[in-house]
Amino acid sequence: IVASGSSSLRLGAGSRETMAGRFERLVLSHWGARDLAGLVGISPDEAARQLVVRGGYPGATVLWKEPVRWQAYVRDAIIDPAIGRDLLALEQVRKPALLRQVFAIAAGHPAEVLSLDKIVGMLGEKGALETIAHYLALLDEAFLVTPMQKAHRTEIRRRRSPSKLVVRDNALMAATGQLPPSPETDPENWGRWVENTCLARILNAGIAADYWREEPWEADGLFTGPDGNRWLLEVKTGRYTAQDLRGLSHATAALPGVRPLVLCDRGREQVAHAAGFEAMPWQDFVQ
Repeated sequence: IVASGSSSLRLGAGSRETMAGRFERLVLSHWGARDLAGLVGISPDEAARQLVVRGGYPGATVLWKEPVRWQAYVRDAIIDPAIGRDLLALEQVRKPALLRQVFAIAAGHPAEVLSLDKIVGMLGEKGALETIAHYLALLDEAFLVTPMQKAHRTEIRRRRSPSKLVVRDNALMAATGQLPPSPETDPENWGRWVENTCLARILNAGIAADYWREEPWEADGLFTGPDGNRWLLEVKTGRYTAQDLRGLSHATAALPGVRPLVLCDRGREQVAHAAGFEAMPWQDFVQ
C-alpha cells in the first residue's frame, strides 16, 4: 500500500497498535531550481530567479503569466488546504484563526529573526508564548515555515533565543499578497527573499540548520553538509565589500573547524575570495 499526503501526517496516531517498523516514510519536499528548469524549459539562472519570485510548486508554473490566477492557485490549492485541513488533522488546534495569523507573520518576514514576544505583539488575536511556539512547530511539521534556532552550546538557551523564520517555498510569501521584490527597485527585500530561498534549500534537503549571532555580529546559516563538513553561510546580493563580511569573520573565529561560504550574485565572487572566503553564486546553490 502506498499512502501519499500533502503534510507530514502521523500515520500511527490513534491506531490500536504501533506501526513502527511496518512502513517507510519518504518525504517529497519542495522543488529546487534544477527541477524547475527541466519542467519549464528555462535556463538554470532563470529558474533560480523564478524560485525566488514565484517559488517551486510545479502545478503553478502554467499560471506564471497570469499573476492573479497564480496567486489564487497557491492560496486556494496549497495554503488553505494545508492550514485549514492538513494541520488540523495533525492534532487539535484550539485557535485556527491564530494559527493563520502566525503563518501570515512568518510569510511577511522571511529570513528575519523574531522573538515570540515580538510575534505576539504583531498578532491581532493574543495568544500565549507556548501556543505561538507550538503553532510554529506545527507549521514546521507541515513543511510551510521552519523556525531556525540560534546556535548555542546549551539546548535550553538555544530554545529560549529568538528564531529565524524561514518560509519553505517563496510562493507562500508571494501568494499572501506581497509583491515579489526586484534587485533594481527594492534591493534590501530582494536580498532577504534570496536569503530565504538559500536557507529553504538547505532545509528542504533534509539538513538541519541554525543561525549564528553574537551582537552585533551575525552569520546567516550554520549547518553540516552531506560531506560531513560544517559550513557557515553568508548571503550577499548586489555589491558588497570585505567590510560587509565582518560578521562571517567573527563567526569563523568563534567556531573553529567550520568552513565559511559566501553566496553572492554571479560574477561577484572575487570580493569574498580576496577576503579569504570560499564563494559561489547563489543561483548555483539553489539548484
